[in-house]
Amino acid sequence: MTDAAWRRIEPLLPAQPARGGRWADHRTVLNGILWKLATGAPWRDLPERYGNWKTVYERYRRWAADGTFDAILTHVQVHDDSVGRIDWTVSFDSTIVRAHQHAAGARKKGNRAGRTRHRGAVRRSGGPGAG
Repeated sequence: MTDAAWRRIEPLLPAQPARGGRWADHRTVLNGILWKLATGAPWRDLPERYGNWKTVYERYRRWAADGTFDAILTHVQVHDDSVGRIDWTVSFDSTIVRAHQHAAGARKKGNRAGRTRHRGAVRRSGGPGAG
């Protein structure tokens, strides 16, 4: 994380609690969280330079639950939008993936003729626009 980015978000992070042990450095922990999210690696594979993986994971959980990450995102979006750094172009994907006819469900037990079929979560489509 750059020094400029750190200066912008540091005031939004929770202060050290008055009671209990001293927390690990927020910047080191946040860099560990960003590394984990960028790589998709398991928490236990976190490089030692970010500290104990469990400390980083617990801080991630705490900040996700208490709204710290939401506050950071909102702050960064408002600031970057005000200086024209955000392009608010939105794209929607309306791809339809058809399931094979046999994905609709299996026959009920004991019904060899196949007259009554089990209704699964997948149903046949009547094509575009069919409800």
